[in-house]
Amino acid sequence: MKIIYLSLLLCCFGSMKAQDLSWLKQNESDSLYREDQFYVGFSFNFLTDLPKDVEQSGFSGGLMFGFIRDMPINEKRNISVGLGLGFNLNTFGQTLQIKREMNQDRFLVLNPDIDYDTNRFTTNLIEIPLELRWRTSDIDKLSFWRIYFGIKFGYVISSKSVFRSPEESYEFRSIDGINDFRTSLKLTFGYGAVNFFVDASLTPIFDGQQVEESGEDVSIKPIKVGLVFFFL
Repeated sequence: MKIIYLSLLLCCFGSMKAQDLSWLKQNESDSLYREDQFYVGFSFNFLTDLPKDVEQSGFSGGLMFGFIRDMPINEKRNISVGLGLGFNLNTFGQTLQIKREMNQDRFLVLNPDIDYDTNRFTTNLIEIPLELRWRTSDIDKLSFWRIYFGIKFGYVISSKSVFRSPEESYEFRSIDGINDFRTSLKLTFGYGAVNFFVDASLTPIFDGQQVEESGEDVSIKPIKVGLVFFFL
């Protein structure tokens, strides 16, 4: 009988010990819990501050992807600061023709009577996003509400102008007057896999360039609206 009691006592002690270890492991797991560290998204780009007589035309869109280090700042770990590194690829279709002659870029308003297939310029950026993040998540939830707000600092690593028409066709890189350093404000909100974002540029795409016909400054500030998907 003593052997039976001893066996039961050891079983109970072992069970309690296992529960203690399980609780400890869960706490350790909770203490390392982070969210939404990899992201990929796409946008429609709306152009503001366009010069007079210049209009958005054709498709303007963007693709972004990168990594954000999620750093929770409260015990529940549903409020955090995010700091990351990413890439943003953009194309802008409009009626401002950018052409290069004698190693100098000219900015012209396209004649509406001209028949053309393509007129766009593109920019590719390295970005550093900085966000304040709130969510209704915990370690056991796969779907939750999120609101992220922050600022992005970008650097243009390449740009290109493309024009295609029956009479003329060209493309060239490194457009004159591109603002290399860019900043924008970004708001992301959504639930589960469906997350929307709005990204409003604080700095213009161009600086110091003028429309040849009118002498008006070429600035152009994009507002990007799209979807973003997060991964751990």
